[in-house]
Amino acid sequence: MNIRFCGGTRTVTGSKHLLTSGKQRLLLECGLFQGHRAEAEHTNRSFPFKAREVNWCVISHAHIDHVGNIPNLVKYGFRGPILMTQGTAALSRLLVEDSANIQESDIRYLNKKLREKGEPPKEPVYTVEDAEESLKYVEGIPYAKSRKLGPYKVVLHDAGHILGSALVDIEVEGKRVLFTGDLGRRKMPIINDPVLVTEADYLIMEGTYGNRRHGDYRDVDTRLAEVVNRVYTRGGRIVIPAFAVERSQEIVYTLNRLRQNKRIPDVPVFVDSPLASRVTEVYRNYPQYYDAEAVQMLNGHQYLFDFPGLRYTESVEESKALNAGKEPCIIISASGMCEAGRILHHLKHSVEDAKNLILIVSFQAENTLGRKIVERQPVVRIYGEEHPLRAEVEVMNEFSAHADHDGLLQYVSAMNVPRLKKLFIVHSEPEAALAMVDPLRALGVREVVIPEIGDEHEI
Repeated sequence: MNIRFCGGTRTVTGSKHLLTSGKQRLLLECGLFQGHRAEAEHTNRSFPFKAREVNWCVISHAHIDHVGNIPNLVKYGFRGPILMTQGTAALSRLLVEDSANIQESDIRYLNKKLREKGEPPKEPVYTVEDAEESLKYVEGIPYAKSRKLGPYKVVLHDAGHILGSALVDIEVEGKRVLFTGDLGRRKMPIINDPVLVTEADYLIMEGTYGNRRHGDYRDVDTRLAEVVNRVYTRGGRIVIPAFAVERSQEIVYTLNRLRQNKRIPDVPVFVDSPLASRVTEVYRNYPQYYDAEAVQMLNGHQYLFDFPGLRYTESVEESKALNAGKEPCIIISASGMCEAGRILHHLKHSVEDAKNLILIVSFQAENTLGRKIVERQPVVRIYGEEHPLRAEVEVMNEFSAHADHDGLLQYVSAMNVPRLKKLFIVHSEPEAALAMVDPLRALGVREVVIPEIGDEHEI
């Protein structure tokens, strides 16, 4: 048996890992790569394996860098089941269809610009029709119930990252392989803590924040209240690029709590993402994934994701109207890395005004617009046009749903470390992965590997 790392190694986007036992192939994740447009198009349109030769696909959770390229997997010949939890299945349907719509919309906008320059048009990476066809193969399964897939026995456990997220526990050829997907943090709002899986021979572990330590989540209320009050006082707006899944709901949940406790003014809040609105409805429909605090709020008949002054916008006209307004407000919009969608228009109308603030609440991959904003580059390009970055930029990693350096080490230390033969660090930029190597060896892990794209390892 071997594992081939086909994406999401030495980077945090485009996850794909292929397990092969005999001629039976199991693909872990099929994520969309995000970055430079030309590189992203090439990477997402091609697979380093024959899609038709893959028997099964298992998805850990519904973020676009883990599930977003299944339309091309099916388009190029895959015909097996795509397994995930029921919550992930509900969310993934929304994400994949939305991704296709955004790609078609962005291509129309880009082609308009290309025509003006006399350049040939481009095609979207995949279409809405491709997305709808691929979703026919999605199958939701419950936590903790084993599923036999040829030589593989697969069990999903709660990863505590987002609603429905899973650790993928695989037994094959007498060996046990654990894939963390994205490992969540303990004591975060809304969802449960990660399940501890103590026994594994091989561990494929994410390392997104392997070189960082998050601020205490208990400080989130204080920091966010300070930001809102500061910007409101000077008459500015707060623009929050946020993933439509989990991060948007978490921010709304936190703002709701701050308003109830009279810690921020009654500033209008707009969730300007039709996808986030639909995702929030999924969250409402799956309370079985909630932690005790959220369940207690529900049982007290409090709305988790609604409050006076909060508005979920739907139409393009409503979205455009937000940029015509001059009053202080908070706009939460996708995408989380500022690579597509309505957030680009809000940034275009906000980055040049020093009264405004761009609040970054999630990891920003290299070469994305979000990363350039985090780096406070003096000029940023939005839809091919340069804009001076004069708005204040605030980064709040406390919102992160990923385990940090200490959280990752704590998870491994609670495992049966002497049993681990090898640990692979994926979903991590090189500096973050390297920061984990010596501490993991100090825990007693025999071999720590930071694979390159295309590397194969015998298991």
